[in-house]
Amino acid sequence: MISRREFLQAAVAASALTAGAGCGSWSRLAAQQALTQSQLLEFAPLGNVTLVHLTDIHAQLKPVYFREPSVNLGVGDVAGKPPHVTGADFLKMFNLKPGSRQAYALTSDDFTGLARSYGRMGGFDRVATVVKAIRAERAGNMLFLDGGDTWQGSYTAEKTKGQDMVTAMNSLEPDAMTGHWEFTYGTDRVKELVDALPYPFLAGNIFDNEWDEPAFESTKLFERGGVKVAVIGQAFPYTPIANPRWMIPNWSMGIREETVQKNVDAARANGADLVVLLSHNGFDVDRKMASRVNGIDVVLTAHTHDAIPEPILVGKTLLIASGSTGKFVSRLDLDVRDGAVKDFRYRLIPIFSDVIEPDNETTKLVDDLRVPHKSELERVVGTTESLLYRRGNFNGTFDDLICDALLSERDAEIALSPGFRWGPSLLPGQSIRVEDIYNATAMTYPAVYRIAMTGKRLKEVLEDVADNLFNKDPYYQQGGDMVRVGGLGYTIAPEKPIGSRISNMTLLRTGKPIDAAREYSVAGWASINPDTKGPPIWDVVESYIAARKNVKVAPNEAVKVVG
Repeated sequence: MISRREFLQAAVAASALTAGAGCGSWSRLAAQQALTQSQLLEFAPLGNVTLVHLTDIHAQLKPVYFREPSVNLGVGDVAGKPPHVTGADFLKMFNLKPGSRQAYALTSDDFTGLARSYGRMGGFDRVATVVKAIRAERAGNMLFLDGGDTWQGSYTAEKTKGQDMVTAMNSLEPDAMTGHWEFTYGTDRVKELVDALPYPFLAGNIFDNEWDEPAFESTKLFERGGVKVAVIGQAFPYTPIANPRWMIPNWSMGIREETVQKNVDAARANGADLVVLLSHNGFDVDRKMASRVNGIDVVLTAHTHDAIPEPILVGKTLLIASGSTGKFVSRLDLDVRDGAVKDFRYRLIPIFSDVIEPDNETTKLVDDLRVPHKSELERVVGTTESLLYRRGNFNGTFDDLICDALLSERDAEIALSPGFRWGPSLLPGQSIRVEDIYNATAMTYPAVYRIAMTGKRLKEVLEDVADNLFNKDPYYQQGGDMVRVGGLGYTIAPEKPIGSRISNMTLLRTGKPIDAAREYSVAGWASINPDTKGPPIWDVVESYIAARKNVKVAPNEAVKVVG
């Protein structure tokens, strides 16, 4: 745990906007030879408000393996700052011991070996144990907030159109949520689910095009511990660009910084002592917003799946990043007096599934939700000889496997697969079940296309995605990682401007440079075009794996990063 005083002293000493190395409870936990549940949950309560944050669970109800990125580049002012620090540099920054449980949870270093030692993380019944324990301790002082990307990302979520996750999350009694991938179920389904929620869905940056007014509540006022708390919701601002606009044609979205400021001012005018932004902007967008919008005390950030064991301070605003896939739950205790935060204490709680006892009631609920699908979820398609993971700016082995399937099953020269950050990992030797394939592919626009694209158009696609990721102005970043490519090699210079980042494009089949004028057969999936036709990606991947039984993914050296 880290207090505000310790945090500020460390920040001054480091001359940065992050807590210095050696602060917080993670380094102390790392010294333990064996962890217990009581040690993970140990927390000296502080003040009169407790915020509990869970986000980007992506419909994962069972414990999983999830490898954090080995490459997460930052450009411009954020280069070298969290979350753009990985591996040994991350361990050094936060004074964590290599090979420890904490190193396993927060980095990719020696992931396979540490995963075999420390086991899976997450599991909704373990999350329930943590949330219920904090609620029992803090009673009327706690707010439990869901940061979104909750209803999408698994077989059961796909088959129930998000209902399984709504049912599960309702059992934990959140106080509010916001969203992103939720919107990919389409306007009618989103309205149906939101209208039935026993808590508010907050998204002040979404407007109804017909009436030019907010489509959802922006703010909810709560009283906790004698403190009036305003929670302002900020949904993912680029949903109609990153995901199909035709699914939500009547809603417009954006960062809407001026709207956020108006909502903050209105909350203060209504007597709010504490203002919390429940955001799905992405970390760097929230860092910029916190520097420009006055009056926000805490930003609970999401979307970019960053797990940072200590708060990031921007001016007087605390940024809290709680990871993804159910691996972590954040607890932030605040001492709020005279309309201001006087002190705080924080812990990013790692959900080690072999340490935290499952909540029996929630275990039964999860099992009941999965029973109708059990046989298909557990059906084995093949085995992997390689570590299959997704996270990383330029490639992941699970994405490489998907690209191999696209090339083979669709007889294409080049494959394109979106740089999603969701999807658990599989260890070498594990069976690949239907559930595992869906965990990496489950979404509502899964059609696999096969089209002709010129070399010029391929470069334009890569340049556009690179700018979404590496534009030096965070407000032009959409999160996610580079589009994954199969059959194609290229060089990328992230620091260069758009149009100049991508070079040396090569068709791997022939070793020849990509010809700007020539057309290439390209297979891909997750197109935002409503007219896309083709088999669902999970069928294509299953067919590829089933034909081989054992799959092995060669190291990907086709993308060169320079500068």
